[in-house]
Amino acid sequence: MATAEEDSSSVQYRPDSNGDHYVAKCVLKGTAVLQAVHGHLRSSSSFDVVFGKETSIELVVIGEDGVVQSICEQAVFGTIKDLAVVRWNEKFRAPIPQTQGRDLLVVLSESGKLSFLTFCNEMHRFFPVAHVQLSNPGNQRNQLGRKLAVDSNGCFVAVSAYEDRLALFSVSISARSNIVDKKIFYPPEIDGDANSAMDIQRTSICGVIWSMCFISKDCSQLNQDVYNPIVAVVLNRRGGILNELLLLEWNMREDSLYVISQYTEAGPLSLDIVEVPHAYGFAFLFRDGDALLMDLRDPHNPSCVYKTTLSLLSTPVEEQTSVQEPCKGLDVDDEGIFNVAACALLELRDSKMEIIKGDDPMSIDSESSKVNSTSKCVNAWSWEPGNSTRSRLMFCLNTGELFMIEVCSDSDGIRVNLSDCFYRGPTCKALLWVEGGLVAALVEMGDGMVLKLENGKLVYSSPIQNIAPILDMSVVDYHDENQDQIFACCGKAPEGSLRVIRSGISVEKLLRTAPIYQGVTGTWTVRMKLTDFYHSFLVLSFVEETRVLSVGVSFIDVTEAVGFQPDVCTLACGLVGDGLLVQIHGNAVRLCLPTVAAHSEGILLSAAISTSWSPDKASISSGAVGNGLIIVATSNPCFLYILGARSLSVYHYEIYEMQHVKLQNELSCISIPQKRFECKQLTLNMADNSCEVATPTGVEIGNSFVIGTHRPSVEILSFVPEEGIRILARGVISLTNTLGTAISGCVPQDVRLVLVDRLYILSGLRNGMLLRMEWPATSMAFPSELPNQSPFIPFCFGNADAVPSSMATPALVGQRYCASNECQRAEDNVPVDLQLIAIRRIGITPVFLVPLSDSLDADIIALSDRPWLLQTARRSLSYTSISFQPATHVTPVCSMECPKGILFVAENSLHLVEMVHCKRLNVQKFYLGGTPRKVLYHSDSRLLLVMRTDLHTESSSSDICCVDPLSGSVLSTYKFEPGETGKSMQLVKVANEQVLVVGTSLSSGRAIMPSGEAESTKGRLLVLCLEHTQNSASSSWIFCSKTSSSSQLTSPFREIVGYATEQLSSSSLCSSPDDNSCEGVKLEESEVWQWRVAYQTTLPGMVLSVCSYLDRYFLASAGNIRVKRFALGRTRFAITCLTTQFTRIAVGDCRDGILFYSYQEDLRKLEQLYCDPMLRLVADCTLIDMDTAFVSDRKGSIAVLSRTSHLEDNASPESNLTLSCSYYIGEIAMSITKGSFSYKLPADDVLKGYDSTNTVMDSSHNTIVASTLLGSVMIFIPITREEHELLEAVQARLVVHPLTSPILGNDHSEFRGRESLANVPKMLDGDMLAQFLELTSMQQEAVLASSFGLMDVGSSSSKPPSQSPIPVNKVVQLLERLHYALN
Repeated sequence: MATAEEDSSSVQYRPDSNGDHYVAKCVLKGTAVLQAVHGHLRSSSSFDVVFGKETSIELVVIGEDGVVQSICEQAVFGTIKDLAVVRWNEKFRAPIPQTQGRDLLVVLSESGKLSFLTFCNEMHRFFPVAHVQLSNPGNQRNQLGRKLAVDSNGCFVAVSAYEDRLALFSVSISARSNIVDKKIFYPPEIDGDANSAMDIQRTSICGVIWSMCFISKDCSQLNQDVYNPIVAVVLNRRGGILNELLLLEWNMREDSLYVISQYTEAGPLSLDIVEVPHAYGFAFLFRDGDALLMDLRDPHNPSCVYKTTLSLLSTPVEEQTSVQEPCKGLDVDDEGIFNVAACALLELRDSKMEIIKGDDPMSIDSESSKVNSTSKCVNAWSWEPGNSTRSRLMFCLNTGELFMIEVCSDSDGIRVNLSDCFYRGPTCKALLWVEGGLVAALVEMGDGMVLKLENGKLVYSSPIQNIAPILDMSVVDYHDENQDQIFACCGKAPEGSLRVIRSGISVEKLLRTAPIYQGVTGTWTVRMKLTDFYHSFLVLSFVEETRVLSVGVSFIDVTEAVGFQPDVCTLACGLVGDGLLVQIHGNAVRLCLPTVAAHSEGILLSAAISTSWSPDKASISSGAVGNGLIIVATSNPCFLYILGARSLSVYHYEIYEMQHVKLQNELSCISIPQKRFECKQLTLNMADNSCEVATPTGVEIGNSFVIGTHRPSVEILSFVPEEGIRILARGVISLTNTLGTAISGCVPQDVRLVLVDRLYILSGLRNGMLLRMEWPATSMAFPSELPNQSPFIPFCFGNADAVPSSMATPALVGQRYCASNECQRAEDNVPVDLQLIAIRRIGITPVFLVPLSDSLDADIIALSDRPWLLQTARRSLSYTSISFQPATHVTPVCSMECPKGILFVAENSLHLVEMVHCKRLNVQKFYLGGTPRKVLYHSDSRLLLVMRTDLHTESSSSDICCVDPLSGSVLSTYKFEPGETGKSMQLVKVANEQVLVVGTSLSSGRAIMPSGEAESTKGRLLVLCLEHTQNSASSSWIFCSKTSSSSQLTSPFREIVGYATEQLSSSSLCSSPDDNSCEGVKLEESEVWQWRVAYQTTLPGMVLSVCSYLDRYFLASAGNIRVKRFALGRTRFAITCLTTQFTRIAVGDCRDGILFYSYQEDLRKLEQLYCDPMLRLVADCTLIDMDTAFVSDRKGSIAVLSRTSHLEDNASPESNLTLSCSYYIGEIAMSITKGSFSYKLPADDVLKGYDSTNTVMDSSHNTIVASTLLGSVMIFIPITREEHELLEAVQARLVVHPLTSPILGNDHSEFRGRESLANVPKMLDGDMLAQFLELTSMQQEAVLASSFGLMDVGSSSSKPPSQSPIPVNKVVQLLERLHYALN
């Protein structure tokens, strides 16, 4: 990257002079769940759960053990308002065969469209079936798109606006792009002189629509010619004291919608209307303090048949599992600003307690219209799934109590049974009752939970992680691990916690040996019998040695008892038959019968029996062992041998040769499938629960094996004793870089046959690349030119015959393994040419492929420079980093003590870890209590400094505590005075010592008036020193070490030492609800850290922000005053943040945006230099260099502001900053900070023709990390102008291509450009670009060959779009760099 010349006084640099170019990538999608629904989305037999997260959707499954496991998470490039599931109904829909029995997901968004989505198993993501335009994009109160209701029969959909309007849609009998065949709006749309009719009907539904649902009829009535749907609406009229229940009917024959009845009963305020399933014509009306069961069978005469007062519900006297105070809203901003806006954001759904305010974004402080209820009311509910004669509803009150209502009918009429309190815990914002008696309870600001209904009670089963809201964070390379981790303040009292966020898949580090295993060349785990579930032996191969350890409570050396030759380097080993172990080394193949000393089912002899086979005058170079089959290859001369083992007598076996062939090329690797296929109880990799998977013609898995050659190539061979060896398919590896030069080192290091939906081959190459090959399909390419209106659904599914010939297919439409000519070639014994589907670079060292189990559909660890988890069920190549250090070898270890263990060899030590499947996030939780507000890392003490508020202690409600990053233990605290609240803090370096500058509030109430000016308050400024002394107490500090079911006290290795990282939890509590096993570990006498007040003073205003300046001073803001030791300045509005860079001072306030100041030290004067060109509600900011600020605002936008070039000396400091680029996240980033980042691959010296030196230097310093209130973590990566132009052209094609375009129908450019000025360049969308790597090679080529989106590039770029073809390799290499570093 070219760099601009800087002032000699500044050590900073800026991107090239043509502008600031960034790629914005969400590395952790939001965890706050707004909606939760379930349905049969992947197949007619799957039970899937979808979490709506405002800017993304996540498909999960909840297993029988209650563990929530993610299937896929997908950005929607828009904002979700509501979502629901349209149930499959064969009477109303006759779609293409692949969707038979599958439900559709229907989504409302700010795009102004109603989107019908289906899940595509082949692409492993949701795709749109159809979009129905409702209104213009946006969030206007009278625009349709706030709430959604779906008929339980899957026939109708209702959509409402915030007020005055709703619409009904009829689901078509055809599930193609015209899935909605009829629609009606209420009031009718203005057409001609229809104003009078509109005015008449508007009086019937004029107000805020709080809730609505369909009142379904018996399914038998669906066969009638006319079925008029009934919709129940809870309406809050303007100025009305009570809400009304309205019933509307859609007369299908007359195509009219009108109000048929109205119900109002004196009493509490009505909140929600909920239909009772299986009891047609009944609905519950939830009110503030009670619940009414309404009989709506005669919609013209609604009546109440049952009433219960919620305050009278009985609560068990015995102590509950979890008793927490209900969340009452969070003062997110520390300074009391924008309480209502923060509440609306964090309640995660439209609050019925909020009366809609005006459109002025600044008028969000007033709480005059807020309804404060002290009564018990229903917060969340969910019906029991499945068809039943009884209907059971689980509901949660605003007190956190869970109850159940059962509704059943008999000859005497309707009966209602109300239970006692099942469970009491945090207040739930959403409930979802799923199969197996499990209930997902989703909490507003804290971890949710899965509860299991057992013996009439709800029992805690597992957590649902939620780190929202993130109020502050600190990015730290703790203990020099060469991997940044984020310490984040999450949640709200009483659920506040400190979270440690790491990239990649979470692993629990169980055990680590001493570094005594030098020279390991291979690791394997072997069973004693083919049907054994657990491994019996661990084989370690060294340069000139082999050791065999027993797998169990302790790992004991049993090399002699197994019979392996100990003084050789083992090339491969395995189980050829029950009790028959095979060792392959350079000179021979050795068959061993272990004794009972090695295994309880061994032979009853004192020594192991072994026999050997050796090739004639050749050395063995590679080999593999399978069930009844041994395959070895020799070099110089090159032969391939097929060997078997047979019994001659008791304990007497021999290895015999079945066939050998001479090879044209030396083999580099061999792989034999261990098991054909096995169905999993929790089917994550399959489209459904069926085990039927098609294989290519002529391929029998039980007879096949895979080889890699030095040609280089990958070949699939079969061996049948009567027929011999036959080549089934072959794939030649020939790769070139962007300059057209052949890439060296493409020899396969490892190969694997995978069977998930289809059969394919994975190969890891010796140059660090990973490739996927498949049998050729009938149709693998799609046309480069697409029609303007393409059908959405056909390309998602695998049956080409289902696609009408008149429809242009925009993607892969069929996957048949052999075309007619290929089938003929298979019959003629001519090898099929394999097709290269995808190739990725994951390092520079050879890639080893290690399946997590013997199943052909098991996920695979791809080990190169670092470990990656390869998801075999995904199309193309999808891999995620494993949160573990670089390792040289890896093998799965399955034992009774550790059924899902993984053994890594790293730094000459053996590391036993376990991938934590129950954790969807790689996040560690330390419960702190209160609400953590600020966090800093104190490098001198290696402790975290956390500011807490909302503490329920007698002495103080706010403090600063020192937290051990390993255990989460609070080591010391500094308590503020009673009534004093901590607001800000910052570490300042004084000489060689770090001191903590703290700002507080001594006043209650808000800090800022609605006008943006500061309230008249007081605050305190303190300077604290953290000092340490030796602990003189007789007892040492006690920490808790977390143990799990797979970790035992007995050391499985004789040389094991404890590995403390990530195993320690808080001093007296487990770190999370599932950490219910804590064992005390006593440490030696240690240092005690104590606080000392070095300075304090009272200021006229709350001290809302502080920061250091020039390592000699610090700045503090109190109201709209910046207080400095030698100077004082004043702004027009209240200051929200301060930051400095060398001599530059940046001030962010609540209305004027960003202001740049300089301090004239000789005059002791603050001088304003630059000002934001637009009004901005600043949330946080940081300076990239002296002239560039990175800013987040309270409306979900990010902006980069720079000083105007060629500014005149006498120019006014008003509105003279330039908006370099912007990016709309859709979430409020409360904390932004610089991070060190380098997207340099280790292979940069291999990839010729790509200069990355400047890129690495620049990006490693100017990368920005941001965290949001919804729990997202974003990274903004600076790139060069040339890289930006390349990726911008790619993005322009992706945003309009059917495979990658926004699934909610958003205009991508409009969405990312919101809250910004016209014609301001936008940052590139890393989430959109990341989809390119998920495509196959042919799909990538077709995307780049398309001409869609080029006009968008031309309109937003200073240069006209280039018509020259974009090389796929160049794009993939650049995106691989980003993917590699971000993981």
